[in-house]
Amino acid sequence: MFRNIEFANPEYLYLLAVIPLMAVWYWYKNNRSKAEIQLSTTGPFVKTGKTIKQYLYHGLFVLRILTVALLIVALARPQSTSSSKDISIEGIDIVMALDISTSMLAEDLKPNRLKAAKNVAEDFIEKRPNDRIGLVVFAGEAFTQVPLTTDHKVLIRMLDEVKSGMIEDGTALGDGLATAVSRLRDSKAISKVIILLTDGVNNMGSLDPVSAAEIAKLYGIRIYTIGVGSRGMAPYPVQTPFGVRYQNMEVNIDEALLKKVADMTDGQYFRATSNRKLKEIYDQIDKMEKSKIDVTEFYQKTEEFELLALLALLFFVLEIFLKYTIFKTTP
Repeated sequence: MFRNIEFANPEYLYLLAVIPLMAVWYWYKNNRSKAEIQLSTTGPFVKTGKTIKQYLYHGLFVLRILTVALLIVALARPQSTSSSKDISIEGIDIVMALDISTSMLAEDLKPNRLKAAKNVAEDFIEKRPNDRIGLVVFAGEAFTQVPLTTDHKVLIRMLDEVKSGMIEDGTALGDGLATAVSRLRDSKAISKVIILLTDGVNNMGSLDPVSAAEIAKLYGIRIYTIGVGSRGMAPYPVQTPFGVRYQNMEVNIDEALLKKVADMTDGQYFRATSNRKLKEIYDQIDKMEKSKIDVTEFYQKTEEFELLALLALLFFVLEIFLKYTIFKTTP
């Protein structure tokens, strides 16, 4: 009864201010209405205490207060509101193609490029509960880590398990794109998107990236490409007989190719030179690719004052009954 309560006439609730005034008046009147008798001594009455009936007599005033309060709230016409929603969702199918070659261990992004990319991708996934999202990883070859799914908990868990060295090293951009396209070609979604993230130059694989982009365009798939890595040199961990040592290596990203692939499919190319910039890129893609959600809401209001009025009547009748029976007084 007390969930989603609104009042049709809330101005009547100001009348509740009369309750404390009634209490003050009752206290004042009760103190002035004590009986007085003249006796030479009050000694015999010193140890005489009040009876339970005398204490309960004040319950009549409590009943009156409850009656007035309930009537005021009933006049304000409390109404409970119930609502329902009809929701139709046209989601977007997204495949993230992630480069996991050893160069992704470079630490120009913190703690390294691969970990930074995974962290930002997880945030992106959590913001899109209505979309099917899949994961393709590639290095010297490519494979599907997670097919399109709405079970994002499983997707994030499988993304966490991705690490460099899982497959042959290299950068097969074309194979990575082609594998992502194969996951989307039969999709019926209103929008089909590939987000490809890499830090290198295409140097392996059986299919060149431009041909893969042409296939994507044929299926109406839009490609966003992200080149990740600072400009110039970047610290790269190298295993030596004395442990892991770092050496600066040149950052070499084929930006012209990545831009061409994106432009061919009406997508966009981005360059992420820091963790902050990478997050901003994913946020920008998130804003550009929004699901279509139609929501129709229905409201129904139910009057709730009847019970309050009935309780007020009950308390009023109870007060009158007790006043002229159990608590009856003589002048």
